[in-house]
Amino acid sequence: MKFDDFYFAINEAKPSFIRVEADEVTYNLHILVRFEIEQAFFGGDLSPKDIPSAWNEKFNSYFDVAPPDDAKGCLQDVHWSAGYIGYFPTYSLGNLYSAQFFNQAKKELGNLDEQFARGEFGKLKDWLREKIHRQGQRYRAEKLVEVVTGKPLSHRPLMDYLKAKYGELYGIRP
Repeated sequence: MKFDDFYFAINEAKPSFIRVEADEVTYNLHILVRFEIEQAFFGGDLSPKDIPSAWNEKFNSYFDVAPPDDAKGCLQDVHWSAGYIGYFPTYSLGNLYSAQFFNQAKKELGNLDEQFARGEFGKLKDWLREKIHRQGQRYRAEKLVEVVTGKPLSHRPLMDYLKAKYGELYGIRP
């Protein structure tokens, strides 16, 4: 197998039923399904008995596939049964923050891809330690991103990353 074939195989973007097995392109849609269902439920627009059908409807709308059963649908995560309500959006926030922080690290440290290809991760580790970890709880997340990057949290760095990576993989030009 050629490296390019391997790289594509481990980065293939396609609909999947299970959130923790999702690719980085569709992962946030998994989060959106859960978030919208939680909003409808706690807003009084959705009863517990209607969650499976609402799940399947949203999943089909976003992914163009319907889960074969509730185990691959609304019951796949332990969050709700464990009482972790309102938690899912934090996963998407983490994706947004990480993309914006990584962009800033690249601006300050140069071509990180080349460093990584040489097995050099120390500069990034030091940058993270200084800019992120060392701050502890000094700032709330929304303030930390502004302190580190000079800008408020934005979807743009994540979207730019996904478009660049998957545009190249799938031959999609902007």
